[in-house]
Amino acid sequence: MRRTFALLCFFICQHVFGQNSSEIYLGLQRLNTVGNVMYVAAHPDDENTLLITWLAREKKVRTAYYAMTRGDGGQNLIGSEQDEYVGLIRTHELLEARKIDGGEQYFSRAVDFGFSKSTDEALLFWGKEKILEDLVYRIRKFQPDVIINRFPPDERAGHGHHSASAVLSKEAFDAAGDPKRYPEQLKEVKVWQPKRLVWNTFGRGFTNTSPEGESFVEVPLGNYNPILGEAYTEIAARARSKHRSQGFGSAPTRSERSDYLVHVKGQPAQKDVFDGIDISWNRVEGGAKIGQMLGEVIKDYNFKSPEASVPALLKVYTAIQNLPNSIYKEQKLEECRALIFACAGLYLEVNTSAQAVSPGQNLKLFTLAVNRSSHEVKLKGIHISGVLTKDTLVAKNLPYNVAQEWVLDVKLPQSAPVTQPYWMQEAKELGKYKLSNENYRNLPMAPDAIQAEFELEVLGTPMKYKQGVKYKYTEPSRGEIYKYFEVRPEIMLNFEQNVIVFAEGAKKTVGVIVKNNLNSNKAKVSLELPEGWTAEPKSVEVSFTEKDQEKPVYFTVTPGKGVGVLKAIGENERGKYDRAFKQIYYEHIPELNVYPLAQAKAINLDVKTGNKNIGYIMGAGDEVASSLMQIGYDVTFLDENAIKGDLSRFSAIIVGVRAYNTKDWLANSQKLLLEYVNNGGNLLVQYQTQAFYGTIKTSELGPYPMSIGRGRVTDEQAEVRFIRPQDPILNYPNKITSEDFKGWVQERGLYFAQEWSDKYKTVLSMKDQGETEQEGSLLYAKYGKGNFVFTGLSLFRQLPAGVPGAYRLIANLISLQ
Repeated sequence: MRRTFALLCFFICQHVFGQNSSEIYLGLQRLNTVGNVMYVAAHPDDENTLLITWLAREKKVRTAYYAMTRGDGGQNLIGSEQDEYVGLIRTHELLEARKIDGGEQYFSRAVDFGFSKSTDEALLFWGKEKILEDLVYRIRKFQPDVIINRFPPDERAGHGHHSASAVLSKEAFDAAGDPKRYPEQLKEVKVWQPKRLVWNTFGRGFTNTSPEGESFVEVPLGNYNPILGEAYTEIAARARSKHRSQGFGSAPTRSERSDYLVHVKGQPAQKDVFDGIDISWNRVEGGAKIGQMLGEVIKDYNFKSPEASVPALLKVYTAIQNLPNSIYKEQKLEECRALIFACAGLYLEVNTSAQAVSPGQNLKLFTLAVNRSSHEVKLKGIHISGVLTKDTLVAKNLPYNVAQEWVLDVKLPQSAPVTQPYWMQEAKELGKYKLSNENYRNLPMAPDAIQAEFELEVLGTPMKYKQGVKYKYTEPSRGEIYKYFEVRPEIMLNFEQNVIVFAEGAKKTVGVIVKNNLNSNKAKVSLELPEGWTAEPKSVEVSFTEKDQEKPVYFTVTPGKGVGVLKAIGENERGKYDRAFKQIYYEHIPELNVYPLAQAKAINLDVKTGNKNIGYIMGAGDEVASSLMQIGYDVTFLDENAIKGDLSRFSAIIVGVRAYNTKDWLANSQKLLLEYVNNGGNLLVQYQTQAFYGTIKTSELGPYPMSIGRGRVTDEQAEVRFIRPQDPILNYPNKITSEDFKGWVQERGLYFAQEWSDKYKTVLSMKDQGETEQEGSLLYAKYGKGNFVFTGLSLFRQLPAGVPGAYRLIANLISLQ
């Protein structure tokens, strides 16, 4: 029971404090509603935030969004993070969205490996059985009355992950109620059979056009809620706009809007999605009386004095405690406790004195308790877990509106694990994350490292409240800020580059930034090298006099053959340290710090470069420029003002991925770029989507007509054919062969050119299995004295991943004569 309580707190207790009178009133209605719904899709931002809002705030049922993946394979329009770091960002964008729309958030362990063209590919790559098991577990744990799929189970879904989510949901609908499926789960959960499974579809353009020839119910989602002072469409738009990394900022509509829930499995609904489902307290053994009691609380609720409802809610709380054990008992005790605290204006909090502390170190905890009601509230004790010192305060009355504060001195155990997202603690397996702790299965994040449990009496009724302990401080420009409390290594080591390229066997200086997390410290830093590689010196001593101090150390590395991994190691009398420090900071989500292994990919690369002076227009999530610097290019970043200067000094200008989609000034600079080409420059444009800013069309991207389609090759190992083997692009200054297309990650490319003028030349052809050849991944044309190149090849992924052939190919594109 304690484990369940802690995990429920992760979702519910964040909403305990600071509720206004209207929110409390709606919370009372929710407390009097006993029903659960699960929404299922593939990625963050697939969910229909409007339907989730309507379910949670209009129907007032407990609503969860279950995403198959964390969106690791998606693009990042706000920064340079890729892969699992994008997934971490998108996880927290979902959590921020759920705070607004009222839902909860869960995941499977499946990895988003990029665009998938078929259901079978997605299920094969993920390993269907384990991902299905994850979903069945959460259905049995959450016990939804209704499951809602975002997508159909076929090609209409438009993405293999999308259709796979529907296929898995349909199978899990039956498996969750079958005791022969995953019987080992039944030690923790019980079999559960939802009433129905439906598909959330809608009319084109979100019109009220109903599906033809199918059994469905209509759900009116655009209603205005006068208690909240907003329409559900307005709330949903704010939630949807949290998906900033994907560019999904949404303007609210203020009009009627209907979606449709098409029957898939179970008992068909006739008029309402909850037809035949009792979502009142009558469904719970002994619950009818509680429903009556809550009816009286709601009827007598005083918006001007919510505290008047506390005595009656305490009786409801006691009545729920006396019910037989069930998911509804657990859930409703949490909701009722939160409402009692909200009505009483009770505020309880424990914060740390520092954002990050290393194992074995001392820490102060600041405790605050305020009772802002006239009711008698007694604090019996505060119990701290996750630390060696477990201080308890006993028998303290909380007078009206007088802050009670204490400072607790605690110590982290030496064995305290370093803070790390639980699904990133071990190297992922093919298609899925490896979970070292199955207790966290499906959760968005693990519970906080330190937990505080308050033992209280409210008008003589005992109750407990458990809260994760966080770090809090005041930022002058933003006000009060909360951050995760972290257990941080005392020594962290970051290579200055994640990929280090050694051109043609030459020695290179390799820098490691050493970061300290103690008030004073020292360590010996060395490199672990691949066989045949050497470094001088063997080790470097470094000392620190203050916390958060950083110092660089340098090694001269002589490369061996091929590709390898360099590892940085710090060592002192307390142990060895092999973790880096990576910070992810955006204002719309909490600050996220993670501690990956301190290593860098090292490449002894045979690459010849020319035309060293490059102008670069940054795109979205773009690390191409820093990769070019690695092989000796002099890169100047161009903005709206610099583009108007003398461009002739650049031997090539490169436009980053989706720059035309994210920079409104770039379209207005198109004439300047084409003039640059006409006068003898090389312009290389990487992949763009059709959603252009400004006055130009996609057909005007180059000097001659061309169009961008949605063509892509998702198999990173797909055969690449050379249409014109003797073309300069494939021969100067580097001879490009099939070897250069080995080791690619996630995909070959995306958003290929679809149609183009015969003035363009193509050099490569590729396809996914079972499809026709595509030639639009790379094309170029002579224009005046210069050259225009367009490529949909995913160089933006390959270069940061250290793919040797990608470096050789882009060097040729830059050097085109």
